[in-house]
Formats: sequence, structure tokens, C-alpha cells
Amino acid sequence: MGIDPGTNVMGYGIIKCIGQKAEMVAMGVIDMRKEDDPYLRLGHIFERVTGIIDEYLPDEIAIEAPFFGKNVQSMLKLGRAQGVAIAAAIQHSVPIHEYAPMKIKMAITGTGTASKEQVAGMLQRILRLNKDEMPKFMDATDALGAAYCHFMQISSPLSSGKKYSSWKDFVKKNSDRTK
Repeated sequence: MGIDPGTNVMGYGIIKCIGQKAEMVAMGVIDMRKEDDPYLRLGHIFERVTGIIDEYLPDEIAIEAPFFGKNVQSMLKLGRAQGVAIAAAIQHSVPIHEYAPMKIKMAITGTGTASKEQVAGMLQRILRLNKDEMPKFMDATDALGAAYCHFMQISSPLSSGKKYSSWKDFVKKNSDRTK
């Protein structure tokens, strides 16, 4: 499960991983724009993230790290929203992995400066999503991107904990994985 934290709109994306393939199960947003009280928004985030976890039973959660901007108040609000989503995962004993926005963009598009539209377009192609499956809010595709980024990290030959000095070394130590 991927989460793109936000205080107005929070995105979520669920992927199913089968071997070296991933497919989208669901994506959407938690819309809190009608709620004025910031603490009630946090409560709503907790309830909805808990409900999504209960519904989809994710094995792990990938969450986008807050972007370090100049507005301290925005950072504080975003950090609270992220913390509440993390608390919901902790309550369900779901492991959490945090990724910087640039890392997610790099994993999906090959460049850390990609736009939200470029990330959405690449995910549409990678996961073979129909145009009608694409959401109105890019927060949902950003969350799907976090989930897919994590899938790529755990699918990487480098994630096994083994150290390799070169591709030749990788092939030598993984003869069962090469042709």
C-alpha cells in the first residue's frame, strides 16, 4: 500500500505483487476539504487509513516523506497527517517504509524532477491502466507511485542484503537467477 500524505487530500494506492509483476488493486483519495477543524481532519485520516488497511490487509506500507519547503506551518501540518497515517499502520503491525518524493519519481520515470502528470502517465503504462481508471486527483497516482517504488526496491537484486562488486559478481553469486 502506498500513501501520499496531505491535509486536504491524501492519496492511497494498493498494488498486488506476484513474483516480479505488480498490478493495481485500488487507488483513491481521502478528501478532507469540507472539514475546517484541523484536528478532526487528523481523526478522519486515522479512521480512513485504518479502514483501508482493514479492507485490503497490506503486507507493507510505503509512504512519501514530506517535501522540505520553506513554509514551516505547511511542513508541520503535513508531518502531522503523515504521523497519523503511520500510527494507523503501527496499530495494525504493518511495516512502514518512507521514500523521498525524488526517489519515487526516479523509480517510476527515471528522473527525480518528473511532474505529477509524468508519474501518472508512466504508472498508467507500467501497470497497464485504462484511461477511465485514472483518478481525478494526482494524489492517488502519487500514492500508487510510492507503492510501486517500494515494490521495485524489494524486487531489486540489491535488496537481498548481499553485496556485489559488479554485474559479473552478481551473476556468479546468483547463477540460479540468470540465463
